[in-house]
Amino acid sequence: MKIATFNINGIKARLPRLVEWLDETQPDIVCLQELKSSDETIPTAEIEAAGYGALYHGQKGFNGVAVLARGTQPVEVQRGLAGEEEDEQSRYLEADVGGVRVASIYLPNGNPQPGPKFDYKLRWMTRLRERAKALLAAEIPTVLAGDYNVIPHDDDVWDPRAMAHDALMQPDSRDAWFRILGDGWTDALRSRHPAGHVWTFWDYQAGGWQRDHGFRIDHLLLSPAMADRLVDAQVDKDYRGREKASDHAPTWALFR
Repeated sequence: MKIATFNINGIKARLPRLVEWLDETQPDIVCLQELKSSDETIPTAEIEAAGYGALYHGQKGFNGVAVLARGTQPVEVQRGLAGEEEDEQSRYLEADVGGVRVASIYLPNGNPQPGPKFDYKLRWMTRLRERAKALLAAEIPTVLAGDYNVIPHDDDVWDPRAMAHDALMQPDSRDAWFRILGDGWTDALRSRHPAGHVWTFWDYQAGGWQRDHGFRIDHLLLSPAMADRLVDAQVDKDYRGREKASDHAPTWALFR
């Protein structure tokens, strides 16, 4: 089973690249982020024509997450996180597919920091941790996949000094990340690339892609049952270099 996460950066704008990637790589489950589209305007027919059933938690112009499943329909479990009833941002969607629980996650960016956006990011991470702990306690084989907007280690970025003041690398962001991991989750990509220097994002600005100035913010966190089945984890880097590509590359894990 191949499970992937892909911040598509606008599902309508990147639809040809998405369908192309689905056709060429055939992942079994895909967690998409940053759809930037309401549920009503998502190109559902094209996704279905590519052979995928889908669940969407969209939002017009911003955010938005989805779960796709090859040859079947994902079964929705939960959309959104408990803890802030007034939070209307579409950032979390949880579903069951083929005996596996997956969540598509688009964690808040948090910039500028300090400030209310950074405070929201940290609260959101606390809420995510509570949900993640409940999933561990239920012993459900789970993959929490998405754009976490956290650079966990200095070797997860081309130049730590360049991002030192960014919300993605603040001590509080990293602390919240490692608290989640410490509860019993495995960082799939890190487990296969312990030396780091594997990027999943390259900014459109300042020749980020051309100079390979990237960093790693797209992660798949595995419950113990899924970690035991992990075979490989990689980034489909070449897709970042295609015409009108997302600024993220698809990131995936393969399981027995």
